[in-house]
Amino acid sequence: MTAHAIARITMHNEETAMMGVFTKKLTLPTPDEALVGRPDPIATAADHYVFHCPLTAPAADTHEEAVFAMGCFWGVERLFWELPGVVNTAAGYAGGYTPNPTYKEVCSGQTGHTEVVRVVYDPAVISYVDLLRVFWENHDPTQGMRQGNDTGTQYRSAIYYDSGRKQLEAEQSNQQFNAELQEKGFGSTTTELLPAGAFYFAEEEHQQYLAKNPNGYCGLKGTGVSCPINFGVGVA
Repeated sequence: MTAHAIARITMHNEETAMMGVFTKKLTLPTPDEALVGRPDPIATAADHYVFHCPLTAPAADTHEEAVFAMGCFWGVERLFWELPGVVNTAAGYAGGYTPNPTYKEVCSGQTGHTEVVRVVYDPAVISYVDLLRVFWENHDPTQGMRQGNDTGTQYRSAIYYDSGRKQLEAEQSNQQFNAELQEKGFGSTTTELLPAGAFYFAEEEHQQYLAKNPNGYCGLKGTGVSCPINFGVGVA
């Protein structure tokens, strides 16, 4: 693809994205409606600001990954990097159609992506079930396309799993926490549970944002309902 063609695609993406920003879209686009994106990844940070390790490095053989969406990814990322056993985190975009999107494009609602956090962890220290409990208890998974005052498809709740075991644990935790929420007067969970697809790293300014800006915005807020996850599965 020529530089001229890439420039035209970028201009089209940004113009269309800006129109979408003002509409606050609450419905996901179809693949045909989504922005076309770009063939190459956007620039991101080289190193993790807190862990001082390569941000985009693949997980070691002894580590595992999880991808969660809980609203604005700034507070979500801090929540997970503070957990013992978590060795790397990154803000990014997932769950949609547009390859290598920008923040502006995701906020337009025309990529299908939601703001997510990639969590790399040591399962000998912290389990996927432990991470699920943190996920459920620290946002409101009943709000659909928003979290608090943050409105749009990019703020929807989601779990993207990469194995059959994690799928079962995510689904069972959803069922159990859904029952707890309804008993406390909340609605049903609207969390998206899907196999993990492509994860796109967000721009450098979004990585570890609240470590660089301690007084920055954080809209993360749970329901006050505890999540009792009591099950065991034997699926790899």
